[in-house]
Amino acid sequence: MQNMQVVVRRLGSARGVLSVCQWPEKHSLLRRLSAKAQSPRPILSVAPIRALVDEKFKVSVENLPPAAPVTVHSLHQSEDQDCWEAYGHYISDHRGTVSVSEDLSFGGTYSGKEPMGLLWSMRPVPGSRFGLRLRKMDVCAPMLVNISVFSGHEGFREHTPLASVVTERWHVAPGVQRVEVTIKGMRGTLFIPPGLGAFPGVLDIWGGGGGLPEYRAALLASHGYATMALENFALDDLQGKNLDLNYFEMALDKLKNHPQVISDRVGVVGLSLGAIFLLYLTAKSPTFKPQCCVSISGSNVWSSDNTLKGVYKTLFRKFDKLRLGENDSHIWQDVGLEFIHDPTNVVDMTQMLRSAGKEHLVTSVIYYDAGHLIEPPFSPHFRATAFKVRGNEQNVIMLWGGHTKPHADAQEDSWTKILTFLKQHLYSSD
Repeated sequence: MQNMQVVVRRLGSARGVLSVCQWPEKHSLLRRLSAKAQSPRPILSVAPIRALVDEKFKVSVENLPPAAPVTVHSLHQSEDQDCWEAYGHYISDHRGTVSVSEDLSFGGTYSGKEPMGLLWSMRPVPGSRFGLRLRKMDVCAPMLVNISVFSGHEGFREHTPLASVVTERWHVAPGVQRVEVTIKGMRGTLFIPPGLGAFPGVLDIWGGGGGLPEYRAALLASHGYATMALENFALDDLQGKNLDLNYFEMALDKLKNHPQVISDRVGVVGLSLGAIFLLYLTAKSPTFKPQCCVSISGSNVWSSDNTLKGVYKTLFRKFDKLRLGENDSHIWQDVGLEFIHDPTNVVDMTQMLRSAGKEHLVTSVIYYDAGHLIEPPFSPHFRATAFKVRGNEQNVIMLWGGHTKPHADAQEDSWTKILTFLKQHLYSSD
């Protein structure tokens, strides 16, 4: 018989056993085994693999089986050694491909068509400390994000990734210079754009957590603005000090007089307490005269004694209105609402400009369901984080509010508007 073979095997002490087997055609079994071994592995690509943190990327997977359930996962280890993750569940199309930019996520930390969901929906991995906030400290090093694709949806972490890629997210563009600035008790970091100056300038003021965050200033410099991040003071830093608001006037003057800065094209960006300072100074100071201001989540508050402590006292004298929320987090909403009920506490910028016939110069944007901490685009949403207030040696959990998806949309939209606003007032010749 053709393609038949007789095999005789000795089983222990038993007699020989005659086994007749039907083999396939010559070499066909080897061909099938070889084809299985050489089947294409999934290919994961991220483009661009190196980009600024406010740039979008495209994540795609190829060589999957059609209609295959997969999970695309991002993982980042912060400089504090905490791990953050995001993931979306996808089904490959008839070609065996998944495009995060074009396809729907059916669940995970985000859902729907969300090209940047792998970044803005990041959250601490299960088991992490509560109240974490992801902030880049060394802006001269990239934020490394590991993108992986796993087989399946539920329990995907139990599997080995089908493919992985490490992408770099930068706060500084190539050629941006970082210069530390210290003068008469003032400390800051100046970021100078690449190319021939001089450039329009921006003074960057953060909130009541104190310190010297640099990442927004570095990113603004990457967009063509000589930006100085200014050290701000937490209440703890002000104990025993009587710093007045000249601190900010001196900082703005220092920036204006830098040889790489166009002196009459300087703006100010402030968040939270930093926004309170810049609005008050712009309205009341005879020397603090920026070309434009960007106030993010700020209130129009002022202090009669013109000191930083005075501003804090104005804010805290209604501290009895503080409420506790989820996980005993501190809610300051009523504190802020209480002090603005007294018109002597308020600097009404819109009213001042209206009186001068320049109300058209004010642009106000409200983002419903966004939180207090509106940062550059694709930053994670921090609903509640550890925060130190009123000289307390122990951190409390501050509830900043908001919901993740509306907050992410607000960050992306506001950043576009901020860049357009700065360009209009600092680069335009009109």
